[in-house]
This record gives sequence, structure tokens and C-alpha cells, in this order.
Amino acid sequence: MTIELVRARRRRRTRSGIWLVLAIVLAIAGGAIGAALLAWPSPALGASDDALASVELPGFAGSVVAIHVHSADGRRVPVGLREGSLWPGHKLAGGERLTVVLTARRPGWAAWLVGRTQRRTLTIETPEAHLLGRWLQVKAGRPVRIGFDAPVSRVRLGHGGVRRLDHASAVVPVGVIALGPHSAGVVEVGAAARSWEKLTAPVRVSWFPARPVAQLLAEPRAGSALPLKRQLTLTFSGPVKDVLGSSHPRLTPATPGHWRLLDAHTLAFKPDGFGFGLGANVNVELPQSVLLAGQSHGKLTRRLDWHVPEGSMLRLHQLLAQLGYLPVDWQPAASNPDPAPTIKAQLAAATAPPKGQFSWRFPNTPRDLRKLWSPDRWNEITRGAVMLFEDTHNLDVDGFVGPHVWRKLLIDAVTGKRRDDGYSYVFVHQTVPQSLNLWHNGRVLVSSPGNTGIPAAPTQPGTFPVYEHIPVGTMSGTNPDGSHYHDPGIRYISYFNGGDAIHAFNRASFGTPSAPSRRGPATKKGRRIERAQGARR
Repeated sequence: MTIELVRARRRRRTRSGIWLVLAIVLAIAGGAIGAALLAWPSPALGASDDALASVELPGFAGSVVAIHVHSADGRRVPVGLREGSLWPGHKLAGGERLTVVLTARRPGWAAWLVGRTQRRTLTIETPEAHLLGRWLQVKAGRPVRIGFDAPVSRVRLGHGGVRRLDHASAVVPVGVIALGPHSAGVVEVGAAARSWEKLTAPVRVSWFPARPVAQLLAEPRAGSALPLKRQLTLTFSGPVKDVLGSSHPRLTPATPGHWRLLDAHTLAFKPDGFGFGLGANVNVELPQSVLLAGQSHGKLTRRLDWHVPEGSMLRLHQLLAQLGYLPVDWQPAASNPDPAPTIKAQLAAATAPPKGQFSWRFPNTPRDLRKLWSPDRWNEITRGAVMLFEDTHNLDVDGFVGPHVWRKLLIDAVTGKRRDDGYSYVFVHQTVPQSLNLWHNGRVLVSSPGNTGIPAAPTQPGTFPVYEHIPVGTMSGTNPDGSHYHDPGIRYISYFNGGDAIHAFNRASFGTPSAPSRRGPATKKGRRIERAQGARR
């Protein structure tokens, strides 16, 4: 009994030792594997001074099998890996948050120990550069420079091309010296911190001479030509609320549109519809006096002036012809179609008229009327048509083609409004027997004897627009001998040439110059204007 017991105890001790040794071996192996996993070289993602990110692959780390980049909204961003740097496949915006996921495959002989693949993730934000100042004061003779809060690699100044800097820099020269006409100015700036980033939206940067008074930079420059639909932009050296207070500038003539604050220093007026008006003199009066930056006189002022270019004489004739106010028609050339009936198209044509051809509306147009016509120059036919147009649209009948006339013409062109009452022309023969003839739409409707006045008070020969018709009125004036006349009840008075008139009058005979020509009070506003001129010969 005793011997068997000893043998059993020895067998148990032997088995316990074997298990202990096995446990120790396994522990050592596990530690070695854990140490291998911890110490085995792994790929690394990090920041880069130039690329989107840097990628490091130490020895035995394996190879990159996939790199995926996604934006915050899940959009995939194409990228390429070149010489340890990760580059985007297209331009990215600054300040965009991205997630980079890299997958690497380890060597096959080590895969059983450290795993076949390994993944690394990096969240980055594309860099941004912001302007340090948008309203600069530059001393005379100094270069104008623009500063950023971080280095930039690419810039665009104004409407020029994109400049790629040799070295990223936080200070970029504009390329001008603050002297003379360049002592003040405006430039639109876009920049990118990295070569692979999109340029920022253009931002206005203004510079002024270093002075202690409020300054103004006007675009277009005060005193220059103002395009018809151009925005007026007023940039002040200080905040608008400090320079002008709560009042807006006053614009004349009154123009449809509105003032708006572009930024703390900049106020702009954008005209609506047909713009400022062709030929208009535009004036802006400021609530407070300022110094006009870039002006040589250096005086404080509250008034700014511009002039809008005139419309084309050729286009004036084209419109008057199309709208039925001339004895000619106009048709556009086949290769240059008529401008569309839109505000934009008609405004463009007003200063750059299309090609086309004029033709007489009536084959038997009187020779004297034909001799007056010129499509490129102002003439009496034009004057008469303008006066008729003014009367039709309740404007002052003065024969002056200003902003109001052009506006009404363009409105009629857009709406297709045409006057179809025909064209009349009165011609008077001064040779005996004197006669008056009314030509209308291609034929003589009335032919009657007439009197043109005695030699001491003759009617001036020529062709004149009739600017006022009065069915019944009083004519008064001074005779050649100094006596006065006052004749009420005169019928069918047609005023022309500043006060001369065609009118009915009871006489013993007609056909000879037997009485002084009558003149009446000329008025600028006519009741009804004939399309025709009256010719006296």
C-alpha cells in the first residue's frame, strides 16, 4: 500500500511540471507575438507643408493597396500618391474637412504573425488664408502690398491671370507704387494657400493715401463716362456709418434702383430697368464732405458728377423708322438680325446699332423731302420726327433727344408699340401764284392758293417741323410798320420755326404776297404735332 501511494504522487508531480513548462512557453510566445504586433513597422499618415497629406511606409510595413478620401458630406475625393505625398485629383476649397483612410498590405511571410492588412485614418482640414486688411492706407511712394494671415501659393489680382508664387508668402505686392493716379485704387483679390486649392471668391481691397480725413474712392472715377447700366460704387476710407451717418447719398436725376451696403466701407447703387438714361448727367450729393482719393486738387467735396454716353444717331433713326415716325422704313441685314425685344438687347443696340437698310415708304416722296434725309446725321426730318414722338408721349416738345426721349423709344421698341397714322408733308410755293399743298402717305390730299406775306415781312424759306396745331386761336404781334395786330378766331393754326404759322384767314384774294406773315406765341408744349415738315420755296 505504501509503495503504490508514492508512485501515484510522483506521476502527479510530473504532469504538473509539464503543464507549467507548457504555460511558460505559451506565455513567452504570446508575449513575443504581442511585441511583434506592437513593434512591427506600420504605415503613417501625417500633415504636409505642400501636399494634402504625407504617407510614410517603413521597411517591412508592406505596400499601400488603397487610399480613400471623403468630404464631410460623404463625397469621394480622387487622390494620387506620388513619392510619399498625397495629392488631390482636382481643386479643393480651403477650409474643407476631409477624412483620409489608408489600407496597407503586409508581407505574406509575416501575415500569419501580424495580420494581412492594416488601416490608418487621418482627419484634416484644407488650409485657408485670410486677408489681414481690406482698406489700406499707404504712404506716398511706397509699394502697395496685400497681407494674409497665412502664406499663399497662388493669387489673382483684378482681372488678370492667376499668379503662382515662387515661394508661398503672406505678403503679396500689387505691382504699383502709391503715387499720382495710383495713390488710391481698388483691386479684387483671390488667393489659395496651396497650389491644389481653388482661389477664394474675389474680395475688394482698396487703398488710400495715408491722411487723417475721410476719403472716397468712386468707381467709375468721378468726372468720367458712366456706362448705362454700370453700378456706382463708393468706397470710403472709414466705415460708411462713421463717414455719412444714417443718410444715403442723393442721386439725380431720379433713377430706378437702390443703394446697398456691399461691406462696412462700401456703398453701391445699381440702376434697374433702362439704367441711368442715355445722355444723362448723373449727380450724387453726399451728406458729408469727403476728399476724393486719387484726385490732384485735394479739395473736400460733397458732389460727384458723371455723364452717360449718348445713343447712336443711326440707332435713333432705326427706331423712329420702325416705330412709324419717319417717311422711311428700316430692315436689319440678313446676317445681323434685329435686336430682341428685351431691355438688355435694346440698350446694347442703342450704342452699337446693327447693320441694315433704309427704304422710302412711298415711291412718290417729294424730292425736297428726299434731299433732307441722311441716316447718319441730324436733319430736319429727324427733328420733326422727334418732336412728333415727344408730343405723342406727353414730353416737352423741344426736338432734343435726351434721356427721357431715349427711354420712351426703348420702351416702345421692347413693347412693339407703333404709330400708324401716316406721314404728312406740307409744301408751299412762293412763286406766283402762291399755293399750299398737303402731301400725306404718298399723295397730295389738299392743294390751295395761299399768301406768304409781303417782302417786308416774308416767311423764311426752308423746311420746318410743325410743333403745335391749334384749331381756333388768337394771333397777335407787330406789323412791319410798328403797329400791332390782335386777330382772334383764327382757324387751323400750325406753328413752326419759333412762331411762324400756317393758318386760315379771310381775304379778298389768294396766290400773291399781299399781307404780312402772321406770327404767334411759340410754345414748347404742342397739342398735336404733324409727322411732316412744311417746306416753303
